[in-house]
Amino acid sequence: MLIPHDTRIALDRVVDLMNTAPEGDRGDELGDLAALQAFVRAHDISDVGELDDRDLAAVHEVRGRFAAVFSAPDARVGAALINQLVAAAGTTPQLTDHGGYDWHVHYFAPGASVADHLAADCGMALAFIVVAGEQERLRRCEAPDCGRAFVDLSRNRSRRYCDSRTCGNRLHVAAYRARRKEAAAG
Repeated sequence: MLIPHDTRIALDRVVDLMNTAPEGDRGDELGDLAALQAFVRAHDISDVGELDDRDLAAVHEVRGRFAAVFSAPDARVGAALINQLVAAAGTTPQLTDHGGYDWHVHYFAPGASVADHLAADCGMALAFIVVAGEQERLRRCEAPDCGRAFVDLSRNRSRRYCDSRTCGNRLHVAAYRARRKEAAAG
């Protein structure tokens, strides 16, 4: 699956945004304005201006809407959710070649809020996945104590864990040890 660099960056942003949500014993990693500002800097989100508490609340709402897309039971439901998200952001596609990248499309309107910026660009990246018939690539980690979001970009759509070095490796080691224990007992 060939994904343009701007779409890949937007997919990474939506996953990172979703993974800031509180889950289990993990608190909200986007719980205050300082955390939102750090997120914006870390993801090089441009043209968002001065952030305030309204921006934080709006980003939390967008994050929840992205989570709904990832848990949509089929492409029709996912598409409807994406359409609502993108329409509410007031998308304004524009070609740009900033930041050392070749020409690519930004979908947010100039001067858009950070929430609208994320909804437009990330929503269109998710739309790209649905249009390609690849919605099943929008996943949650199968580790019982995780549930973090990820986009499975493996060739055969076989990725099951958010990070094979932590969740996947931990579960594979546990399964190996269980097999060894069973073999020793049997």
